[in-house]
Amino acid sequence: MTKPIVLITSSTGRIGRELVARLGAGGQFTVRACVFSEGSEEMLLGLGADETVHFDLSDPATWGPALEGVSAVYSASLDPMLEGHLNFCEELGRRKDQIDHVVRVSCMGADTNTASYDPTKHASREGAGIPLMLQHYWWGEKALIDAGLNVTVLRNNFFMNHLLKTDSESIDTEGWFTNPLGSARNSFVATRDIAEAAAVVLSEGPDRHGNKFYDITGPEPQTMTEIAADLGQAMGKTIEYRAQSMEDFENDFGATRAEFFEYLSNGFYCRCSPDFYNLTGHKPTSYLDYLTTVGAAGETGLEELWQGNLWKKGVDAMKDAAALEAD
Repeated sequence: MTKPIVLITSSTGRIGRELVARLGAGGQFTVRACVFSEGSEEMLLGLGADETVHFDLSDPATWGPALEGVSAVYSASLDPMLEGHLNFCEELGRRKDQIDHVVRVSCMGADTNTASYDPTKHASREGAGIPLMLQHYWWGEKALIDAGLNVTVLRNNFFMNHLLKTDSESIDTEGWFTNPLGSARNSFVATRDIAEAAAVVLSEGPDRHGNKFYDITGPEPQTMTEIAADLGQAMGKTIEYRAQSMEDFENDFGATRAEFFEYLSNGFYCRCSPDFYNLTGHKPTSYLDYLTTVGAAGETGLEELWQGNLWKKGVDAMKDAAALEAD
């Protein structure tokens, strides 16, 4: 019997690699892993992919070959690639008789479809709107829903390690990192947990998980001092958290990312959701465990900390995406 084909976009990313490894080990699907640039095919095949295919959200010519014979799609994209994702959703909609299930990576706070949510009303600051990045996450979900697809959305808390990658050099050489979150508690989530949730949802299929929205968080909300202690324990040295003003953070990364971090600093992501436990039957991974244990893709969270980072100090990565307007 021919196995259904699942397309894994962003397959070389932190979640994607873990998902390829999990689905490859499960043997339920033919796993087709997307590759943006040459050089990662061997790695993905080694993790468990059955096939690799060139895929570029900004190049529609790559979409047809990637989607040939596909019945399920894992959809993830970098924040600045929103426009490409929205266009790709239209292509998926044209194939809705072929595509049985799309699992989309999103973010807690993209709640328009499932809660009372006014994008003009900030949760904690009078006269301000919902952070644009959260609105963008909702647009990414809505485009799939509007296309008539069977969608499951994983709305994730802020990724463990993601907030530290911008300071990976100072962590390594000087033992410190900085950001404006301070004593605010956030239930940061392990990317391997997101991959495990995605694997469960894809394997159990749309009859069980279609048109469902799951909040995926870590097991406990942590302050930056607690994060520094866990990182220091994993590295075997003292790591210092240095507080940063929101103004300085905005100067480093731009207004769009800064307003999102304001939500984080106000405790918007402090709660711990039961959804991961309900999907998998066990607790989420703690930050220390993430740093010190090996995931399905064969690396620890500490090893992952030093790999690729979208956000560069002095560069507003969201400048172009911020100019997009909702339909």
